[in-house]
Amino acid sequence: MKHLTRQQQERYDRQIRISGIAESGQIKLLNARVLIIGAGGLGSASAFYLAAAGCGTIGLADPDKVSLSNLQRQILYSFPDIGKKKVISAGRKLRALNPDILVKTFPERAETGNIKELIKPFDFIIDATDNFKSKYLTNDTCLFLKKPFTIAGVTGWEGQIMTYLPGKACYRCFFPREPAPGIIPDTGQAGILGCAAGLLGIMQAAEAIKFILNKKDLLTDRILYVNSLTMKFHEASVKTERDCPVCHSKRA
Repeated sequence: MKHLTRQQQERYDRQIRISGIAESGQIKLLNARVLIIGAGGLGSASAFYLAAAGCGTIGLADPDKVSLSNLQRQILYSFPDIGKKKVISAGRKLRALNPDILVKTFPERAETGNIKELIKPFDFIIDATDNFKSKYLTNDTCLFLKKPFTIAGVTGWEGQIMTYLPGKACYRCFFPREPAPGIIPDTGQAGILGCAAGLLGIMQAAEAIKFILNKKDLLTDRILYVNSLTMKFHEASVKTERDCPVCHSKRA
């Protein structure tokens, strides 16, 4: 796409007016391809805002069906969607929100056997999964393919988010090994505030948009901790020369 239609100019008017975006930035967004792995609380929020912003191609990978307990935080779904594949329901909602975009649905789990092929066609990856095994797999595969990504996690009132670009610190730089089972409670044990998941998911969408628009100040070489109860935010940084078991060897 080289020019916006008159309808697109009206649709994205408030976004085009932002300093540093303009029509050229909107065209970049419409030409961009973002894959979201996980269509739950994080993925719902990030997908919804990326679609609204006019991200041209959005991929959704998730094997699950909608359940009643999802509706407390997973804003892409409603009561009639219970029992249906998440990505199918989500794709329908996103296309209804914005007919400009293409939604590619993958009703499958991102695993060792398929994740490379899932990731390859996309410019930026959002890891919106809810378990450490999946996050490490996304991290390691993106490093291998030299793909940028953002990764987030939420439990209870709290969450964290970071972004990776080639040459920067990766997820394993912060968390070298997967925690032993039972050390960190999952959401089935500790619960999760829907607003907290939405907040972090929106941040992931913002990171994707900033990358597409070639903006600086992404959450690289640092991790942002968010506490929605106290409304306090703090950062932890890590140097890229840290002896990471994955990306350190890639830089050597």
